[in-house]
Amino acid sequence: MMKSAAAVSAVFVAAIGITAAGVQAAEYPERNVELVIPYPAGGGIDLLLRALAEGYSAHFKQPFTVANRTGAGGAIGVAYVARAAPDGYTLLFVPALVHSVLPVMQTNVGYTPRSFEPICQTFENQMALIVRPESPFKTAGDVVLTARSRPITYAATAPGTITHLAAAALADTAGVPFNHVPFRGDAELMGQLIGGHADFAVTTLASAAAAGTSIRVVAIFADARNTSLPEAPTVKEQGYDVAPTSFGGLFAPTGVPADVMAKLQAGCRIAVQETAYVEMAKRLHQGSRYYADAAGFAKRLEQDVEDKRLLLQRLGLPK
Repeated sequence: MMKSAAAVSAVFVAAIGITAAGVQAAEYPERNVELVIPYPAGGGIDLLLRALAEGYSAHFKQPFTVANRTGAGGAIGVAYVARAAPDGYTLLFVPALVHSVLPVMQTNVGYTPRSFEPICQTFENQMALIVRPESPFKTAGDVVLTARSRPITYAATAPGTITHLAAAALADTAGVPFNHVPFRGDAELMGQLIGGHADFAVTTLASAAAAGTSIRVVAIFADARNTSLPEAPTVKEQGYDVAPTSFGGLFAPTGVPADVMAKLQAGCRIAVQETAYVEMAKRLHQGSRYYADAAGFAKRLEQDVEDKRLLLQRLGLPK
């Protein structure tokens, strides 16, 4: 039985559409790809993103450009990407706290964890517990023991940030109180510590290393020692099962075609192996687990969301 002319025409048009879509996906990217980071330029993960963008641009022979869209603790830039067309031309580069902490600490952030799909994990910033060189604290145990006998003050960034949560998790695990003095960034809190306005501080390992002999690293919050500072023991080694890290990477708005996602994932794997990225990762004292593929990243994110939910609950945050 012969098909009608209309039916044949419909099949033909559909076939052309499928072919065109395949060609379009095969040619991705055909223009500039915007990599959004919701923090100011010049920070550690901003520098890593710029190195990553360089690797992507070289691989795809198209520009991958960094856009710093700041405000509301990162929520503005994240919401911008959540609203973007899911076509692979607007991507997001953020730490895991955007999924696990920000939606709890802020209301109406304009997105949910389901707004994004992970492409790859590309960084792991470890935290360091630091003191002044003349401090009597030699171990994390010294800090805990002192907190049992007198009020103890520490400098970290704002409530809900990873430096605050690292110290709060140690206090929670040890069952002692620490008084948090919040600062806007590592540079500001470092000055306060050195000036004697806090008993200890928690900062990124990269910032601690950059401070040189003006501070002393008592311990790092990590599962294993960092090869760039092998003499610094972990908090875990010292008897406290606490190892929060600021890991993160590249995300796409939910709904990007699978073949485009596959290209981005493959491109990421290549970009993080480029010399510029490897050297920047070393310079910023990245942990040994700074890269993970989409599946590994998604699994780690899921665990972090649960861990942070329980920790924030115990800390009574938000109040």
